[in-house]
Amino acid sequence: MPSLPSAPAAPARSPARTVTVPADREGQRLDNFLLGQLKGAPRSLVYKLVRSGQVRVNGGRAKAERKLEAGDEVRIPPVNLNEAGEKAPPPSAFLKRMEAAIVLEDARLLVINKPSGVASHGGSGISHGAIETMRALRPGQSLELVHRLDRDTSGLLVMAKKRSALAELQALLREDHEDGIEKRYLALLVGRLPNGTLTVDAPLHVGLHQGGERHVQVNPNGKPSLSHFKVLERRGGHSYCEVLIETGRTHQIRVHARHIGHPVAGDDKYGDEAANKRLREQIGLKRLFLHAASLRFSLDGGKTPYLLSAPLAEDLAAALDRLGQ
Repeated sequence: MPSLPSAPAAPARSPARTVTVPADREGQRLDNFLLGQLKGAPRSLVYKLVRSGQVRVNGGRAKAERKLEAGDEVRIPPVNLNEAGEKAPPPSAFLKRMEAAIVLEDARLLVINKPSGVASHGGSGISHGAIETMRALRPGQSLELVHRLDRDTSGLLVMAKKRSALAELQALLREDHEDGIEKRYLALLVGRLPNGTLTVDAPLHVGLHQGGERHVQVNPNGKPSLSHFKVLERRGGHSYCEVLIETGRTHQIRVHARHIGHPVAGDDKYGDEAANKRLREQIGLKRLFLHAASLRFSLDGGKTPYLLSAPLAEDLAAALDRLGQ
């Protein structure tokens, strides 16, 4: 009698387990801790597990951004290993492009000049973000994002190789730290800003549109947010500016620029659609004109200074030149 075909094997499923947070992971976000525990899991799956309450910290539900403490007990639910399986590696041309984007690398930090269009990390619809790609370029090396940049924003993005460096940089990023991280951006704003430095002190609230898209607006119930805009040059009736930010809110510069009536050129989310169309046709500006140009901070309690810079991206520099005086 012929044998029946065997049933397809059930997908491998990892068991539920509880992990005690070690001392060197204190201060790490829950989502990043889970990504380290579930190797190869897409970030979207991690957020799904957290939102559904399947992940527990000390027996209770927790948010993805929760900072863990040494000794916390984290319950990691069963996961289909094929669902969290290994992804195809980034294309070789993209790997070369990202290798060439490295600005600084030492024993503690890896810093890149992130191209526009590259997300800081992978997620829904994004296979390879900057952090995943750099991990592919540095296999076996622990790498964690210190901060994030919008996908359309180019410029400096810092990753930590050591937990101690990550913890110190995250402490510097806290608003109550006297000696924080100086963050300088370059932006083209639509229209003529007043001369001098214009300070925008306007709280920002992050909301979600249908489909989960984030949308930020000035709202008195939002978080304190402070930006300083300084005109460097007048170009074609627009304002080429240096922007210093004292807080690092989602879409902060873009929303503050819109709030003062001078949105960032090329911003398809918070910008001026008609102005964007004119700039696209006149000078070939096809994306957000926002660039993270420099970072200044010190590690080891102020003993080891870092001054990092990334020149204005070539496409933005060319668009600026075409805009004329």
